[in-house]
Amino acid sequence: MTPRVTSDFWIGAFRMRMDSLNIPVYIRAKGDPTAGAIILKLDTLDGEAQAYTRTHDLDGNEEWVPLAHGPDAEVEEALRQQMKYDPDLWIIEVEDRDGRALFTPDQLPR
Repeated sequence: MTPRVTSDFWIGAFRMRMDSLNIPVYIRAKGDPTAGAIILKLDTLDGEAQAYTRTHDLDGNEEWVPLAHGPDAEVEEALRQQMKYDPDLWIIEVEDRDGRALFTPDQLPR
């Protein structure tokens, strides 16, 4: 079982990793620092976007599940709906034309 880290710790580490690769990351909504749900929006800057939500499997391992994809306006609507359901979540936006979100260390370029 993988130990869970706090949401703000995970986001801080994620931002540092993306900064080291010169990939812009923005915190659009700041949720509960300890256990707030995290949604990651990936904007490819071509009018299209994707959104993923972080979950954990039965063994406690982190997984990223697609929440929405398609035109940016549709993804934004999905994010608005999620905020209505859970106003204490984090929304993190990554802007990358190549579509790199790098959720896990094994996705880092070698």
